[in-house]
Parts: sequence; structure tokens; C-alpha cells
Amino acid sequence: MTRRELREHCFKLLFCADFYPAGETGEQLEQYFTEPQEEEDTPDGASVVLHSPALDVFDSEYVRTRVGRIMELIPDLDARINGVAKGWTTKRMGKVELTILRLALFEIHYDEDVPDKVAINEAVELAKRFGGDDSPSFVNGILAKLV
Repeated sequence: MTRRELREHCFKLLFCADFYPAGETGEQLEQYFTEPQEEEDTPDGASVVLHSPALDVFDSEYVRTRVGRIMELIPDLDARINGVAKGWTTKRMGKVELTILRLALFEIHYDEDVPDKVAINEAVELAKRFGGDDSPSFVNGILAKLV
């Protein structure tokens, strides 16, 4: 599986985790990997996979470990975001944008294998795919202040 695909799984898990009480988070995250594949038909009749949680043992452990580490660091990540987001706080931000910012900030500060520019570019791509019209520029602007 590519890094982009693994990053997208991390994003989805982190996004979902925000909606569950702390005691249920682990169980809900495990359930993610047992969900069926979701597909959608495009206007031209082609089938596109929207969600495929089928990961091999290495990939699923990588995603679980990474998501767990990010969740542990949320207070620190949010404090950094709040420090540069003028006029915004993490409590006011959309869940999609906040989740993308947390993931990207983790990659920038805690993952030496991901160059800062790559983390920012991938965050903007996630914002284009999952966020609203203004999400990419918002995410890019906040991350630019954090590097």
C-alpha cells in the first residue's frame, strides 16, 4: 500500500475517533478494519472504491500504531495549532480540517521520514478530497505558519 493510502486510512481513523468517548475509541478503531469495502458508480458506469479497509498485517499495524501515537499527542498538536491560528481555535475548526492539521503536524514534527513539504502537500490533497471549497487554502495557511 502506498504512503498516500496509509495516510488516508490514518485520516479516516482520526476523524472517526473524535466522535466517540475515550472508552469506546479503541473498539471503534478496531471495527474500522472489519467494515466491508464501499464502492460507488461514476456517471460513466465505472465503479470506484471509496473505502477499502483490507490491509495486510504490516500495514494495519503501521496504521494502528501511527493513529495511537497521534491520539496521544493531540493536546500538544492542538496547542501548536491554537498558537498560530489567529481568530480560530481548534474548537471552532471543522473536524475535517482539524484532523488533517493534526496528521500533517505530526508528520512535520514527529516523523523524520516525511519531508515538511510533502506533509503539507499531502495535507492539502486530503483537504481537496474531504474538505470544503476553502479547506485547502485554510490547511495550507495554518501549516505554513507551523514550519
